[in-house]
Amino acid sequence: MKNFLLSMAISGFSVMAVQAQESRNELLSAYYQLKDVLVQGNAKKAAEQAGYFIKLVNQSPLNEIKPFKDALLKDAGKIAASADINSQRKDFAPFSNTMILFAKAAKLDNQAIYVDYCPMKKTYWLSADKAIKNPYYGATMLTCGSITDTLQ
Repeated sequence: MKNFLLSMAISGFSVMAVQAQESRNELLSAYYQLKDVLVQGNAKKAAEQAGYFIKLVNQSPLNEIKPFKDALLKDAGKIAASADINSQRKDFAPFSNTMILFAKAAKLDNQAIYVDYCPMKKTYWLSADKAIKNPYYGATMLTCGSITDTLQ
């Protein structure tokens, strides 16, 4: 009986660990998708993607998200409520700053996460790729920026 209970406890812990990692990956993936639609300049899709991100944050089982949850919801909410790409890009800056802190605290991915910097806006964003695709200017200054840090 003890072995059975121990086995069940270990199994339950494994399931929770898998769910937590899936939540981390979903949140980061949703962030990247939002960044990509801002690069493309699509305000409607940016609002939709920010709404999806909000849903994921509200459903997240991660303890690490608690210190960042209110700020993430507030900033993503501004993006979701806007139909103006310039406003969305402006609101993406504080959103990204919070995501960077969250990424450092929660180990969001097993792959490298690049912290990119836009010298024109003097702000950061996260990327899965080494290639710079600036969400603050899109096609106007697509490759403006540099990698300032790599989270492993």
